[in-house]
Amino acid sequence: MVAENFPIAATAPTLRTAEGMVPVRQKGEARDGGNRAGLLVQLRFRTGLCSEEYVKQKAWLSASLERCPLHPEGGCGFARHTPYARVEPPGALIARWYCPAGQTTFSLLPDCLASRLSSTLAEVEQVAAKVESSDEAVEAIAAKLRPDIGQQGAVRWVRRRMMAAAVALLAAKGLRPELLAGARPTIESFRAALGVEHVLPALRELVDSQLPALPAPVGFRPREHPDESGVRRRQQGTGADPP
Repeated sequence: MVAENFPIAATAPTLRTAEGMVPVRQKGEARDGGNRAGLLVQLRFRTGLCSEEYVKQKAWLSASLERCPLHPEGGCGFARHTPYARVEPPGALIARWYCPAGQTTFSLLPDCLASRLSSTLAEVEQVAAKVESSDEAVEAIAAKLRPDIGQQGAVRWVRRRMMAAAVALLAAKGLRPELLAGARPTIESFRAALGVEHVLPALRELVDSQLPALPAPVGFRPREHPDESGVRRRQQGTGADPP
C-alpha cells in the first residue's frame, strides 16, 4: 500500500505534493460544485493485480492504512470504515478508513481502477487506443463499443475516456520529460517509449508523487469548483458522472 502525500492538518483540506499544496476532493461533492459535510481523500493502493485478480482475491481486505494521515500520533479515533462498491468491475470493493476528529474518509484505490470513472484504467486506455487507430468517426466507434445505450450516451462515454487519457498523457509528458520528451501524446507512442503493454497503470507508478495534483483517471486531483459567480471554470461538461 502507498499512502504518501498526506494532508498536514485536519483543518487544512489539502495535500502536500511536489507542486505544493492542493485541495482534496470533498466527500459527497455535488454535481453543481457544492459540497456536503466531510472530506474524502483518495490514496494509492499499489498492487500488481488486474481488475479480475483484484476481485477474485478480494484484495481490498489486505489493504492497510496503519495510521491516520491527519493525526499520525494517534488519538483521533481513526478506524477502518465500511468499504464501498465500484460499478466496474462487478464485485470490486474499495477499502476505507475514517478519522472522526478530522471528519475525513480515506479510500485506497488500486492501480488497476480509474479514479472518478466507473472503469478500469485498462478499459479507458483501450477506448482511447481504439479511437487513435481507427479512421471511423467517434459516433461509429461509440455505437460498436456501447450498443447497449443510446447514441448520445455512447458518444459521451467514449469522449470522456478519450479526453481523460489525453490529459493523463500530456500531464505525464510534462512531469517526466527525460523519459517522454520524444513521445507523441498517444497511447501507442507512450507504450513504445515506456516499453509497457498498458500505459495508464504504468503512469500511476511513474508519477506517483504527483498523483494528488493530477486529474482523473490516473491522478486524484479534486474536481474543479465554480468561481464566486457560481460558474464552472470548464466551459463544457461531459454529462452526468456514473454512480
